[in-house]
Amino acid sequence: MQAAPVRPTAVRATAIPSFTTALRAVESLLLSSGQRTARRNAWTSVLEDRRRAKDRIETERVLGQSVVGRP
Repeated sequence: MQAAPVRPTAVRATAIPSFTTALRAVESLLLSSGQRTARRNAWTSVLEDRRRAKDRIETERVLGQSVVGRP
């Protein structure tokens, strides 16, 4: 007696959302679009402030080296 042939079963693959994607989904449910825009603008401002601070520190370092190099 032979065994019945085995049929492959269908496999479902569901992508698990990243933490950021999940957080944005919750944010969109809880906050109005104006609040979301304000939050994004605030974060963009923070990043820009950090960039300017980094540039200022680099400029001070370069100017400090040029002053030290003078006789």
